[in-house]
Order: sequence, then structure tokens, then C-alpha cells
Amino acid sequence: MSATGAASSPPANVSERKEIARLLLDAGTEAIDLELEPVIDREAGLLAALSIPFPDGLAPEPQPIEPAPDRNAPLPRADVVVITWTVAELNALADVLTPGNPRSQWYRYTHQYEDRYLPQIRDDAPARKAQRMASYFPTKIGNKTVLCMKSELHLNQDGIATGDGTATLPVKDLFRQIIEEAKPSVILTVGTSGGVKHEHDLGDVVVTRGAKFRLSDEFAKEPFAGKTYTSDWTIPTKHFKDAEELMGRHADELKEPEFAPPTKRYAFDGPPLKSDPPNAPSIHLDDGTDMPEFHPILTTDFFEFGTSANNLWTEGCAVEMGDAVLGLVAEELGDAAPNWAIVRNLSDPMINGDLPTKPRKLDMQAHWAVWYYEAYGYWTSVMGALATWAIIAGLEES
Repeated sequence: MSATGAASSPPANVSERKEIARLLLDAGTEAIDLELEPVIDREAGLLAALSIPFPDGLAPEPQPIEPAPDRNAPLPRADVVVITWTVAELNALADVLTPGNPRSQWYRYTHQYEDRYLPQIRDDAPARKAQRMASYFPTKIGNKTVLCMKSELHLNQDGIATGDGTATLPVKDLFRQIIEEAKPSVILTVGTSGGVKHEHDLGDVVVTRGAKFRLSDEFAKEPFAGKTYTSDWTIPTKHFKDAEELMGRHADELKEPEFAPPTKRYAFDGPPLKSDPPNAPSIHLDDGTDMPEFHPILTTDFFEFGTSANNLWTEGCAVEMGDAVLGLVAEELGDAAPNWAIVRNLSDPMINGDLPTKPRKLDMQAHWAVWYYEAYGYWTSVMGALATWAIIAGLEES
């Protein structure tokens, strides 16, 4: 594990973008998500029946725990931990890796919540509403035991200010506690992200062993601001082609709609524009060919996205809000840290940087970035979950 540092210059509209991030991270939360015990019978039929034809012997096999564990109990041991963050991401992860066991049935996790976490969490944060740090469900891929988790803690959501540009970071404690209790050899964080390269399409997946903090708000003056972390191990790729074939079965779900100006006040009299047919989603790996080695994910403390004008590709492979915390924890743990990687599906492609961003109500770049997430968050997350499956299946056979 290694870390380097370099400060980032703050973008415009950070406070507005931070609020957008909070709305997106909380989107889709329902009453069932606030229950403190698994709900067995309320969500049948709400999730997609994907019927994924995995290779023989490598289909995920959910492992229900009987009797259901106490929510205050430590986590069970697992070879691999997979952590995701939002409802759309969780639905996709459950459909792919714990089929037949939707999010309502995942076990709640509150171990040390009252004493260790609650004092660090701001009022109205999702973890306070949910009264827990996470939910989880075990599964198996081949002989590898896998603990799938959904965090209620978020870098962007939780912090209580401790100074100018510093704040509490309870998700850091969660990562450490997961490692201490589950004792995995590999941790993968999985979820949506903003694309930063024109050639990377909606629904593509980036896989990287690097993560960089790009902080401009509540954590801008923390010692880790601007630092990059890496995990030096070889990600198995044997089943990447299998995953891409499975991803391609759902490519039509990524079709973009016809588009024209929203009113006739625009000087446009042609028919609606048609997008090209969607490409089959691809996995982009930081192996020095498709992407530079260790080309990092960019972790922000506000809602940022790649545009044709901001050149974020020169810094990293996609942009999201939390993964670099895992790199920070791994650096602190040293030799005791597991191998880790970031798996991020592109829920919004690189946005047109010629669109206006001011005034706030006419920020069309943010408008389209949010629209893409809301429209495609689930199906792009299915692609990320399939890429995650491919890594774990490769671990089984490496």
C-alpha cells in the first residue's frame, strides 16, 4: 500500500453540488429500509429477475444465516467483502450476487453503533435515520465466501465539523471495523460514478487499485486531502470476457432517448435527435493498457462529474464520493490490510462542458449528470455487479 499527495483546486458551486450529492445518496430509501430487522415478505417482485447464465460452478449461491444474527453481533468471517452505497446499487448487487434475497432481507448491522458511530454523525444523516451503519448478506462464488454489504455511512453525508475544512469521518471507522471482524483477504467497493473520458460509455465499468482524495469542502484541510493510495496486487481477469458477455445481454437497457430542445422557443426545427445504439458495456482495467496502472478513482466531498472541459481523466478514471477512505484505512493498517480495488460503473458519461453552469437554477451540466444517474443508476449498477462477480470468480481460480 502506498500514498502520495497533491492538493486540488476547488470547483465552482461546491455547496450546491454537495446538496445534490446528499439527495442522490438518499434517493430510493423507503420505509422497509428503516426497519431494524430483515423484512421477509414485502418486496417480492420489486427487483428484476435477471436469470443470469453464469458459467458452471460459479453462479453466486446466497448463504442465509439461521437463525438470523443479532444486529449487534460482529460480522461473520469472509474471504471477500463487497461494499456498495445507494439503493439503486444495492438492488443491483442483490439481484446479481444474492438472487432471491432482496435488500429488505439483508441483515442489519449495528455493532458499536451507539458508542462509536452515533457521536460522529450529523443530524438527519441516513445512518441516523436507519439507526445502523450497514446491512449485509453472505453469498458464495465457487469456494470463496463473500460478504455483500450496503453502507449507510458516506463521506459526503455524515460529517460534523471539527474545524475549518475538517470534520468527523465515521465511514473510516466502519472500513476498519469490517476488516477487523470479517478478516477478508480482498475488499471491493462497488457503485455508480461519473465518467471522465469520452471513449468510456454509459454502463462501462472501471476497475482500479488506486484512489485519490479530491476534496474542496468539509475535508479540504484534512491531512489526507489530495492524497493518492494504491494496492499493489494483480486483479484476476480470467472471467472478464464472461462478464462482458453477460453485461451485453442488458445493453438495450442503456439506450439513450431521442432528444430535442424542451420548448419551441429554441431555433431548432428538425426532428428529435437519435442516439447511436448502445455499445456492449466494457470493463476498463488499470493494467497499463486500457488505463494507466493504478489510475485512481477520484473521491470528492461534493457531487462532481467529468466534462469535456474539466480534463478529470488526467487525474483519474472516474469520480465518486467515498472510495479513497478505504485506501486511507489500508495505509494505516499497513501489512495487516487486505488487498483492495475499486469497481465503479459509469452511471453518467462525460458531460458536455459547453453547457452553462450558472446561475444555479440553469446549471445544465448538473441537470444532465443527475438525469443520467436517475435514469440509469440501476442498470449500470448491474454491470458493476457483474464485473465484481468476475473478479471474485477469478480469485477462486487464480
